Amino acid sequence: MTVALNHRVEGPAEAPVLVLLNSLGTDLRMWEPQAAALRDEYRLVRLDTRGHGGSPVPDGPWTLADLGGDVLALLDSLGIAKASFAGVSLGGSTAVWIAAHAPERVEHALPCFTSAWFGGPDPWLKRAEIVRAKGVEAVADAVLERWFTPQADPDLVARMREMIVATPPAGYAAATEVVAHLDLRPDLGRVTAPTLVISGSEDPACPPEIGRALAAGIPGAEFIELEGAAHLGNLERPDAVTDLIRSHLRKETP
Repeated sequence: MTVALNHRVEGPAEAPVLVLLNSLGTDLRMWEPQAAALRDEYRLVRLDTRGHGGSPVPDGPWTLADLGGDVLALLDSLGIAKASFAGVSLGGSTAVWIAAHAPERVEHALPCFTSAWFGGPDPWLKRAEIVRAKGVEAVADAVLERWFTPQADPDLVARMREMIVATPPAGYAAATEVVAHLDLRPDLGRVTAPTLVISGSEDPACPPEIGRALAAGIPGAEFIELEGAAHLGNLERPDAVTDLIRSHLRKETP
């Protein structure tokens, strides 16, 4: 069953629609740099994944199909038949799921700093167990080390720490279990939308070789390795990511 997601819609009603999907442990504010730059050109739909921000925390377990279904139900409620989708990490995987399972809804896909498969489930299940027992605070610092390079703005890192610890523990844990079990590799050949995969050169969570493998599995996909970025490259290199998004969206669809 889908849930009604907390969301924000900005930009001209007649403009092409761009949906921005957040990562594990963040909310729709993670896209603020891109929203500020793109809201005059596109109709932006930002949302909080279930269990995050202002969205409900339904009982688990959840699947990636549940997360994608929530997004499609939101678009239905907004009267949006087709959109482009950009997502970071878990949001990027959700974008790929939508592109594979509802290709008629997708203009362009931009999976960023993400993977079709995040490795064996055990480390993720352990993290979920810790969060359920001790709260998100217990994993926040370890997560932040993977999100940003050592050169990242300390104020940015502090703001994102506040965001991650504000995530409901039950929501964070259930979404972590989604990451543990998702495997999009058999679905990649079903993606028909023009796709750009972006990876950060210093991303320990999804290194560039992971992004290259994702792009290689999607017919016709392009791949960009972004220097000076770790896992949340849209925040550490906001202008560069915004430029890549804008350039990709301006390409003609087949």
